[in-house]
Amino acid sequence: MDIKVLGPGCAKCQKTEKNVKEAVAESGVDAQVEKVTNLLEIAKYGIFGTPAVVVDGQVKCVGKVPTKEEISKWIKK
Repeated sequence: MDIKVLGPGCAKCQKTEKNVKEAVAESGVDAQVEKVTNLLEIAKYGIFGTPAVVVDGQVKCVGKVPTKEEISKWIKK
């Protein structure tokens, strides 16, 4: 599983990355978490509000910090 946290590094983006990493660790899912800070890369996803979370190429969240519970639902298979 490939999870991308999109954002320039603001406090909300950092909290989102922390929540994603904790949710992955707690779920035991084999996932690679990548932080994308390059605005051109972020724009390729059609995202103009951050933070955002992309799971296996699908945009799951834009413009808010998702809870660990929300993230857990996205990564369960």
